[in-house]
Amino acid sequence: MAGIGFSSAVSSTSFQTSCLVSETHIGRTMPGKLLRRKNLNIKAEVSYVNAEEAKKLIAVEEYTILDVRDKSQYDRAHIKSCYHVPLFIENQDNDFGTIIKRTVHNNFSGLFFGLLFTKLNPDFVQSVKSQFSPGSKLLLVCQEGLRSAAAAKELEQAGFQNIACITSGLQAVKPGTFDSVGTTELQDAGKGGLITVQGKISAVLGTVLVCAYLFITFFPEQAEKLFQIVPAS
Repeated sequence: MAGIGFSSAVSSTSFQTSCLVSETHIGRTMPGKLLRRKNLNIKAEVSYVNAEEAKKLIAVEEYTILDVRDKSQYDRAHIKSCYHVPLFIENQDNDFGTIIKRTVHNNFSGLFFGLLFTKLNPDFVQSVKSQFSPGSKLLLVCQEGLRSAAAAKELEQAGFQNIACITSGLQAVKPGTFDSVGTTELQDAGKGGLITVQGKISAVLGTVLVCAYLFITFFPEQAEKLFQIVPAS
């Protein structure tokens, strides 16, 4: 009697089949022959949406918000009830090369923009997997849109199939679009360091200069007397 063997393997990202057929001839059985092997790759696509479309994904399709920014930006402002798994974490390694890079970074980018010296989070995918199943609907957010896109690629390769990202990140979100928690608006959460006080300093100096100009203009005699009091250099 002719024998037929069939084997299959199915996963979320690939589907493979192969058929093994044994042929019977007069008085003997021929060895099985592999007739065909076919690979079908099934790949989910990441959806890129604006803020309004993101709100619909949350309200209608029940997407869960996953914030992938570093802790400093997350603490300044984040969407209420979101989850937080940073794609990058603060780099506290103490090898010589890292110490040099961290010192240079902290004296420039860290000082003026309040940016942490970070490295890729080696536990990012595993941390997400521990909280969500591959079938979960996740809306990834970051400040500029770059880290969320990178995080989406990592999760897509890990088998997650329902991923969306906000185009251009939270910096493009208008105030009041999402309920937020923190000390500033979502679009300003990426600002830190001296750049945050530069505007205030400029405003104070501008006010002083305007007042001085008005004083000289409307009270020239008093201004001249003040200048006479100041000792000549």
